Amino acid sequence: MSKTGYYFLIFIGAFMGAVLWRFYSAERVELPKGETTTEIVMIDDNSSQNGEIENTSMDGGDPSLQKQVEKEIMVTDGERHTIPLDEIRRGCPGKDCILSIDAPEFESTKSAESWLDDAAPGIVFSKGDTNRFYAYDILISHEIVNDTIDGQRVLISYCPLCLTAVVFDPIVEGERVEFGVSGLLWESNLIMYDRKTQDNFWSQVLGEVVLGPLAGTKLPLLPSDQVLFGNWKKKFPNGEVLSSKFLRGGGGNPYAETHFDVSNTALSFADPTDTRLPFDDHVFGILEGGKAKAYRVESVRDKGTVRDEFQGLTIELRHEKKLDVVRMFEILPEGGERRINPLSGFWFSWSEAHPGTELYK
Repeated sequence: MSKTGYYFLIFIGAFMGAVLWRFYSAERVELPKGETTTEIVMIDDNSSQNGEIENTSMDGGDPSLQKQVEKEIMVTDGERHTIPLDEIRRGCPGKDCILSIDAPEFESTKSAESWLDDAAPGIVFSKGDTNRFYAYDILISHEIVNDTIDGQRVLISYCPLCLTAVVFDPIVEGERVEFGVSGLLWESNLIMYDRKTQDNFWSQVLGEVVLGPLAGTKLPLLPSDQVLFGNWKKKFPNGEVLSSKFLRGGGGNPYAETHFDVSNTALSFADPTDTRLPFDDHVFGILEGGKAKAYRVESVRDKGTVRDEFQGLTIELRHEKKLDVVRMFEILPEGGERRINPLSGFWFSWSEAHPGTELYK
């Protein structure tokens, strides 16, 4: 073996050792044990939060849209939680076993064409004159991007097992803060932790603390779309793309054939039972007044526009042809409309998180 080859093997060995050390030395989250009691509390409901980030108060939502709903909180060994602890699974050893991107860098759409084809999916977010594309090929290895736009933090989150791509306003106790991957899963879905309190654990699909002192507290959702790169770059040729420097292993989905296929791994962590739709159907889900409803995205694409009444709201879903995305709006009684930011993901994920959910097929 040449000296160059010898040094290369040393480098690879050291690199893999560092990765494994980071993976297995992650801070392990221990779940409480013991007798469980329950209590009923009132919480602010930000689950169908409307509007842009500028309209979101530091208390956790647009005050004009605030509603309170009853929430059952369980308490085990002094720890508050909103889901049964035996449903929480360990996806990897501990906190930050999957590393979030905390100092994101971006490149031009022209530059990104060298490694992203037009059919590459991602989540997109716009604020003011800034339009950004976060490719799933990158997010699958990081799951969280702690981004800042115009001096204001936003939380980009992606769970590859559930196709849940969500942008949150990351307000915790009056401050916008960083989030990380906890290593835990619930119904196959990402559980995050916030780096301010360190001991509150947030379900992505619920957008709320499911374990910790702030149990039941919700994060406001911000408007975003799941879109293909080719469609997005046509509308935003001067947009910004999360840099390929964060790409790991060439991208792709290690769990399934494509990003849009449900994997056996995902199903093994969830054991779904609601077969009203195929498990891999893409749905929009909303909560209103403590009630849940899902809308099959492909049905809206086929019809172009769907109008529905739910919990006293008039809701309209529209297929935006140029981007090939579906968007949801509340039609206001006095005229006008306001965008609703639904939870977008696989049917199995939404139906497991919200058993008995209403469904528009």
